[in-house]
Amino acid sequence: MINRYSLQEMADLFSDQARLGKWLDVELAVVEALAKFGKLDSGKVDALVASRPTIDDAFVKKVEERELITDHDLAAFVDVVQSTIGTSEAQWIHYGLTSSDVVDTALGLTLKESGSLLMATINEFFEALKTRALEFQDTPMVGRTHGMHAEPTTFGAKLALFALQVKRDATRLDRAVKGVSVGKLSGAVGTFSNIDPEIEKLACDLLGLVPVPATQVISRDRHAEYLYALASIGSTIEMIATEIRHMARTELGEANEAFKSGQKGSSAMPHKRNPILSERLCGLARVLRGYLLSGLEDIALWHERDISHSSVERIILPDASILAHYMLKKATSLVTNLEVHPKKMLANLELSNGVVFSQSVLLALVGSGLERDSAYRIVQSSSREALSTNRSLREVIEANEEVGRILGEKEIENAFDLSRILRHANKTVKTLEDM
Repeated sequence: MINRYSLQEMADLFSDQARLGKWLDVELAVVEALAKFGKLDSGKVDALVASRPTIDDAFVKKVEERELITDHDLAAFVDVVQSTIGTSEAQWIHYGLTSSDVVDTALGLTLKESGSLLMATINEFFEALKTRALEFQDTPMVGRTHGMHAEPTTFGAKLALFALQVKRDATRLDRAVKGVSVGKLSGAVGTFSNIDPEIEKLACDLLGLVPVPATQVISRDRHAEYLYALASIGSTIEMIATEIRHMARTELGEANEAFKSGQKGSSAMPHKRNPILSERLCGLARVLRGYLLSGLEDIALWHERDISHSSVERIILPDASILAHYMLKKATSLVTNLEVHPKKMLANLELSNGVVFSQSVLLALVGSGLERDSAYRIVQSSSREALSTNRSLREVIEANEEVGRILGEKEIENAFDLSRILRHANKTVKTLEDM
């Protein structure tokens, strides 16, 4: 992932140093498990641990140089580790293992760490939405369907629904992270031909991973699920960002992204205050979804394995993790610092001359005994008249003689009562209070 959309905390987990460090963690865990199983004495393990190479830039360079000869990164790594240790005990490094034992198990370690960081970050995003939902639970605004005025709602209810979706994303992410926090040390085709299953269990326990049945590789449906969880998070962020973009439009003016001192919205037009962060997040969500397709295509491998997935994963798993983390952090900032304009929301609610109360009038007429279609036609024509003549729907309804014979003053008052319409609107917000 390019630096522009990377945050160091997540990017560091996928660096070359981190990757080789995880490989070494796996190799040494296997050696320790071999000793616990009685394959070698603990003194050899102590010697290996004491002479553990430092995984720094120089070490990474040595592996890269060795790979020019081996044309195999894991084999080059093992060669460099053994030569760096330089003692007879080093021959126990990679004992009974195939490359994927190390690579896949180390990947499980990495994704467990990236998943932990993502979980913490998505929980921060949820809390930001929850805080703003509670803040605006009594702030009325117009609800829109098909982009048109529908009925009144509250800004708090809108934010609460966003928060609940983020909570579902967090649940999916948690399940997916558990699914990839696994290891396998069962050999070339997964039959434990040279490593006892107990050794696999011992080593995975040391690493904090769950051992799983596998071929030469861990099944890639697990990694596809992880990518789906990230893509789903991206789509949720896009949904929220899209709503903010609409609310920021000049014609609506209901909310704005924070605009810091010295910021410029346009190089040509000084008045501009564009929703650039929301637009950026919408664009990046497309990229994040693209990684999922590649992950799904990685599931089908030849027989017990091939490496058609390997090159893909070297790109998509780091990039998707880094990008999801970046998007969550930026979305949290977007929501936390969002400037909200309740007066403008109320003005927009009143913009359509009260036709947003049309269903209330319809139901009042039906409840008083009028046939539904007749009631519908009365309210429909009255709404059109209100809009075309720039009068309030209430005024038009009160002037309608047929309605006057059916509804009394209190019934009409009740139909146009905003507080009545919104009396249950904060029910969604209340669901957040115990979360």
